[in-house]
Amino acid sequence: MSSQSLSHVQKSFLKYQHILVFIAPLLFLASVFTMAPTPSGVGMEYWLQYWWLFPVFLTGATIVNTVGISGSALFVPFLIFIFPIFAHPLDSSTLVKVGLISEAFGLSSSAVAFIQYGLVDRRLALTLVGGSIPFVVGGALLSFVIPDVVFHALLGIALLAASYLLFNADLGHDEPGSSDTDHAAATDGGTVSASLPNDPGKLGPAGVNTADDGTVTRVDRDGDDYTYTRGGYLRRFANYSVGGMFQGLAGFGIGELGIISMLGTKVPVRVAIGTNHIVVALTAILASLVHVFGGGLVGGHSLSLATTPWNMVVFTVPATVLGGQIAPYVSNALETSVIKNFVGVLFAVISLALFLMALGI
Repeated sequence: MSSQSLSHVQKSFLKYQHILVFIAPLLFLASVFTMAPTPSGVGMEYWLQYWWLFPVFLTGATIVNTVGISGSALFVPFLIFIFPIFAHPLDSSTLVKVGLISEAFGLSSSAVAFIQYGLVDRRLALTLVGGSIPFVVGGALLSFVIPDVVFHALLGIALLAASYLLFNADLGHDEPGSSDTDHAAATDGGTVSASLPNDPGKLGPAGVNTADDGTVTRVDRDGDDYTYTRGGYLRRFANYSVGGMFQGLAGFGIGELGIISMLGTKVPVRVAIGTNHIVVALTAILASLVHVFGGGLVGGHSLSLATTPWNMVVFTVPATVLGGQIAPYVSNALETSVIKNFVGVLFAVISLALFLMALGI
């Protein structure tokens, strides 16, 4: 296939990705209604029992995907602390199942949406994922021998430190459109310049170019441009290795700590958020596989389709997919300072919830 044909296929996929992404949960729901093992004699009351989870998971998925962190960072505390107030307590294996199924759809949806928007540095993302793999696997295997109280407390400390670092981080660098080159108005409301890249395989005046000195110039589909370098690999490796351990242990951590390292190495905030989606999505899938198959091998938890609360996931999956599609637009519309302060507060709240979990409260 020629490069021109590949460019056409890529552009067509990005243009209609929202349609393709929404087909996936529809197929999932159809398979659940027709093939999922459910209690005998269930009726419409069973399937509508947890309808109220849809707005909750839609809000949560939009929040976590807007700032590029793991869905479980909000879903797990919610299912542990809030869900029992309105329903009943859930055991750990059920928490894992609901979290993994929902997060898998939400992360995939949002990652594709950020790629469509032109806010993902795929070269940087793949490098980070590759370096994180042994730590994610190691953390997932350790989860079968380390008590819950230990890794909940450790992750709470890590997120509290990340919150502090974020509040003190300078996010004023490389705002979109901050290039010194002359710009002209684009037909879609963005800005374009003859000196900026314009890839015909992307939507709008979008593209990316890496100069000989390593400077990356990226243009999103609205025509906003970002200039940065991919330097700082050692600093990012340190954060992503620690975050990878926690990702394997608790299902989240690499997104929360990783975003700090990218911002600290002068990656523009919106590019950092978009790129972090790929890292979180791929490492979450890897951690999930180790938890599923590794748990069964060593006598730990394993997933059972027969005990899956299907009347919950029929609402959480569509909610996370929709939230993942909304997130790039929310991220692009918000001011950088708003994103920074919101994520900092969010980290502090999550760390408090984890400390309460560690104390058994």
